[in-house]
Amino acid sequence: MTSFRTEHLETLVALVEEGTFEAAARRLSVTPSAISQRIKAMERATGQVLVQRSNPVEPTAAGDIALRYGRQMKLLEDEAARALALEGTEDGAVTVPLAINADSLGTWFMEALARVEAPGAVFEVLREDQEHTTSLLKAGKVMAAVTSTAEAVQGCRSQVLGTMTYHAVCSPGFRDRYLGDGIDPAALGRAPVVDFDRRDEMQNRFYRRFADRPLRAPRHYIPTSADYARTIVLGLGWGLLPDQQCRVELERGDLIEISPEHAIEVPLHWQRWTLESPLLDALTAEVVAVAERELNG
Repeated sequence: MTSFRTEHLETLVALVEEGTFEAAARRLSVTPSAISQRIKAMERATGQVLVQRSNPVEPTAAGDIALRYGRQMKLLEDEAARALALEGTEDGAVTVPLAINADSLGTWFMEALARVEAPGAVFEVLREDQEHTTSLLKAGKVMAAVTSTAEAVQGCRSQVLGTMTYHAVCSPGFRDRYLGDGIDPAALGRAPVVDFDRRDEMQNRFYRRFADRPLRAPRHYIPTSADYARTIVLGLGWGLLPDQQCRVELERGDLIEISPEHAIEVPLHWQRWTLESPLLDALTAEVVAVAERELNG
């Protein structure tokens, strides 16, 4: 097995996180040439290209493996330094990158972060659809993720968090304008729909269940969870909201449910590195505790 020098692993992590050789050099207080030489030394040692020299720099498949190893080593080093009360960790903090889906961020997940008692730790949250967060785990870009994938990524452990229930909803004004008294599948298929982004398949999935046909409708794209919900309440379109974001509005009559029997259940899982880490253990405990209360079992 190839042995990497600690400074080389640190350089790779800095290069990928900063995006350019110049920015990585500023972060590590060395020259861009030194950054380049360290990366080339790693590539000679592995016999593989580790980064694509693009702007920003992107790791190759081999680089993803080295990047993950580098981040694991950095986490262990920082935790050991804090445990021994040593100086010298970057800015006195260890950064924990996480991949979380937007709806979890907009409803329950931030409470879990706030409950973590980890002085000296900071979190970098990458927002990604729950069906795609595991790709960031596989690439070594995050240490843990909320995902709809039950099967553990290699080098990770997976545990069930619970289920988010999504309801197809619209405002009363939207119903009156586009759907009439009844909810006709054909009328719904012509009415404006709200998608989170162009990868959002939730509305398509619901409509196939509801109407047994593909959805071809004019679409709004609103890529933040709170604004997405607000867009539907304001009547710009219909869409699916998790129970936590529409329960009160349904009770008040600000929203109506299009088809209660076609609610969609999305199971969520917590995947994290198997690396033994008090910080990841503490984070996991809080994530599981809040999820048990906020999600359906």
